[in-house]
Amino acid sequence: VQLQAFGGGLVQAGGSLRLSCATSGGTVRNYNMGWFRQTPGKEREFVAAVKWDSGRGYYADSVSGRFTISRDSAKNTVNLQMNSLKPEDTAVYHCAAGRGILSTLRASNAYLYWGQGTLVTVSS
Repeated sequence: VQLQAFGGGLVQAGGSLRLSCATSGGTVRNYNMGWFRQTPGKEREFVAAVKWDSGRGYYADSVSGRFTISRDSAKNTVNLQMNSLKPEDTAVYHCAAGRGILSTLRASNAYLYWGQGTLVTVSS
């Protein structure tokens, strides 16, 4: 499975961005799809995940109510709609695919496949 994330950019605080993760090379119907972010010197941080079969989303407390994750089965993509962005949301965002159980959704080591990151910069 190959993943490619895109949609990052520069936005002012309070603005919105939509990230997408295109999948190829195999089906992800039985996978969990996640978004993680990372800033220099810090560990990769869980942002959101969606179970492909149910479409149910799971969120980090820091983004709950502002971000929405969704999957498009027809296009084999996973999207992350980010609203009310804050400067602390600035990071490189990575999408990932894994088959872990529900309790591992927030753990980066539960994901097998990773896309290259896309940079999101939120200015104050």
